[in-house]
Amino acid sequence: MRVLVLYAHPVPESFGAAAHETVVATLRQAGHEVDDCDLYAESFDPVLSREERRGYHDIASNTLPVAGYVERVRAAEALVLCFPVWNFGYPAILKGFLDRVFLPGVSFRMADGKAQPALHNIRRLAAVTSYGGSRWRALLMGDPPRKAVCRALRAVCHPLARTTYLAHYDMNLSTPESRDAFLQKVAAKLTVF
Repeated sequence: MRVLVLYAHPVPESFGAAAHETVVATLRQAGHEVDDCDLYAESFDPVLSREERRGYHDIASNTLPVAGYVERVRAAEALVLCFPVWNFGYPAILKGFLDRVFLPGVSFRMADGKAQPALHNIRRLAAVTSYGGSRWRALLMGDPPRKAVCRALRAVCHPLARTTYLAHYDMNLSTPESRDAFLQKVAAKLTVF
């Protein structure tokens, strides 16, 4: 399976980097073709320009500024997001990727004024993430990142796409053992991806 991994963390010695390495290595060992998109390493510009927003609904030209990324998304059969939760959301670079690349004609189509999913090529969706706080705190806040992946992003994928959401909570209180256990969980879940 062709898997696009979207990685969003700027620090190479972070736990996020270790999670990303685990994701990529596990998928490759399982025989998948991995397109590893490290948004920071690729210097992805997350800013949706005024001109891009004005041309947002022009399907003939809206993908031109991000054509290479659109091709990578369209070529994928699975999508794995690897990111830390910051301020109960995606890092800005990942949010900007979704704003700039998941365009009309790419991730959705407008039909009679309603958005219809268009990423039918994506049959598996996963997120590997970490939260500074506890699962209870995330629940009290409504857990926006989980909803953004499992509801909003899932809604534009193939109707039968399976979703996996793996989160390491309480990073502020984590231990080497808790981090290692989480990486083992990630490897186990993605081995059968």
